Amino acid sequence: MSNSFTRLGSANGYDQALRNLSSRYAQLSSLQENVTSGKKILRASDDPTGAGQAERATTRIERIKTEARALNNQVSSISQAESTLGKASNLLTSFRDLVAQAGNGANSPAERVTIANQLTSIRDELLTLANTKDSNGMPLFNGLGSAATPFQTSADGVVPDPDYSFNGLPGQTSATTVAIPYALDGRATWMDVPQGNGVFNISLGSTNTGTAFSDVGTVVDATLTAAQGTDYTINFTAPVPPATGATTYTVTNNTTATTSAAQTYTAGQAITMGGISMVVRGAPGNGDTLDVNANVLANRPSIFSVLDRTIDSMYAKNPAGVTTTTGAKSTDANFNQEQAISLAQIDNSLAKISASRGHAGDLLNRADRITDAQTLKSTQAESDRSNAEDIDMYAAVADQKNQQTAYQAALQSYASIQKLSLFNYIS
Repeated sequence: MSNSFTRLGSANGYDQALRNLSSRYAQLSSLQENVTSGKKILRASDDPTGAGQAERATTRIERIKTEARALNNQVSSISQAESTLGKASNLLTSFRDLVAQAGNGANSPAERVTIANQLTSIRDELLTLANTKDSNGMPLFNGLGSAATPFQTSADGVVPDPDYSFNGLPGQTSATTVAIPYALDGRATWMDVPQGNGVFNISLGSTNTGTAFSDVGTVVDATLTAAQGTDYTINFTAPVPPATGATTYTVTNNTTATTSAAQTYTAGQAITMGGISMVVRGAPGNGDTLDVNANVLANRPSIFSVLDRTIDSMYAKNPAGVTTTTGAKSTDANFNQEQAISLAQIDNSLAKISASRGHAGDLLNRADRITDAQTLKSTQAESDRSNAEDIDMYAAVADQKNQQTAYQAALQSYASIQKLSLFNYIS
């Protein structure tokens, strides 16, 4: 039987104790660094997979922050646009009230000139609102892009002047899952106001001598209107003094070249033809006419042109139809006809402003929903990042205490081993 002996010298014990001491210290130091930083991954080499997950989560968080900053700018611009449209609506309402006031027969021609000056001031203020810019100097109503001043005026010498143009690309950029447009469609907001009732227009004959005028008319039978069109002429026949008798009228359908039988005219009574109806008031002169024509989309005016037409109606016209500097009389047929048209078109303008303002409100509501969704995404990304790289502080502190105890034991062990030597027992 043989025995095996292993010779262990003091140096071996010292080396083993030092290695153990060094290992314990390295572990304690690493834990101390993790606890101090609050991270379990300080270098990518600590955990490549976890480091990659944390980096991807951090990238998502930063992207969400960038999108949130852009959204805040967009919300600021659209909020300003919505507020601007609110001011425009109030101004248009004031404009309409003044127009209705001007129609009061108690007002003198001079008072209508005063009202016209007030209306001009409101028109200028509305044009300024349409060209309002946000805090970054971008027009609020530039659509898909426009000049620095989207709405500009020009004069070509042809009545009516001035002419208003939208110097931009009509349209509205689409909202996305993370953004809304910076601006509203200026053309949809301020241009292309439906004329009259939106289907047909009524105008006085250029050689009329009486005081007859009409409202803007209505469609009472759309099917019949579609079949017979909206191109009519109403011809009045009135007794010429000293002759007496009733005033009559005939209706000619210019599309079919047919004329109705003569009927007695009664002021304030509706005249109906081909599915459309209008109410005529005043006293027609012999040979006076009313012309009915289709509303042509290409001829739709801007809100500013509507206001200019209204302002122009406050003044009397000379025999050649040229506007004078004298206020219109309340018995003037042209004034009364323009009153009806102006009030209808101002209402149409208010509807356009209201629709655009409603769209701005929808965009702001969408921005709120985007913000809520982005907050949830940011919270999830932060949770993913934390799970990947943040340390469990309670567990880490407990591990640190354990490592401190182990390190202290290693120190004490090394101190004991350091005292051992064979020479201490040789006498």
